[in-house]
Amino acid sequence: MKSFYLTDAGMVRDHNEDSVIIVKNDEGSVLMAIADGMGGHSAGEVASSIAISYLGKHFKETFRNMSKVDAVNWIRDSVDEINTLIFQHEKDHPESKGMGTTLVTAILTKDFLLFGNVGDSSGFVMKDNNLHKVTYDHTLVNLLVSAGELTKEEASVHPKKNVLMKALGTTSEVDIDIFDCDMDVTEVLLASDGLTGMLDREHIEKVLLGEGTVEEKVNRLVSKANNRGGTDNISVAYLVRSEEGEDK
Repeated sequence: MKSFYLTDAGMVRDHNEDSVIIVKNDEGSVLMAIADGMGGHSAGEVASSIAISYLGKHFKETFRNMSKVDAVNWIRDSVDEINTLIFQHEKDHPESKGMGTTLVTAILTKDFLLFGNVGDSSGFVMKDNNLHKVTYDHTLVNLLVSAGELTKEEASVHPKKNVLMKALGTTSEVDIDIFDCDMDVTEVLLASDGLTGMLDREHIEKVLLGEGTVEEKVNRLVSKANNRGGTDNISVAYLVRSEEGEDK
């Protein structure tokens, strides 16, 4: 198993509001997570940092011998606590009012693979050399596509395509989507919308199936997103489970 993560400000933004982590506990279970913050006066990067710092520490300290059901509850409870921490920070720092963050996370143990998602950061798996998106984006246009009011093509160029319907720190209660994946996947990828807004699934898949180490592929994805404009912060967390192809 090999992994690597990277976050980059992109070509347009003057600072980076994304936070990202990959951490392994002493059982060998792995947590991956990306948070894409929002809010003025650098509040977005505070919100995303609160989410990722809490998750990483909480995972190492408390994630032990969990069944799949226990892990689902752990994710939900963690997200509730992060939401509370963001609201508490806003209360203590009124200048940060309006801050929030997306969150996508994956937990891989020897027995199961779970994804959790709030917002429009994405989780993917590679299976049989095909990249599959696991998560569902909580955006206005995605809602309209699901309702049959927009086509996917119309959604991709819609002026409100980045309007979020769900994020941490925006409502007192937050409901995170949980996805239970088969274990016969070879790779796990998380990405902020700074990557998926610049590269479609086919482009990402081509990079991951190409030559290179885990680190080289992550760097290539970020470079390609920047070459296409890099209009947002770009974050990638990538894990390869199989032995073959890790150090070509």
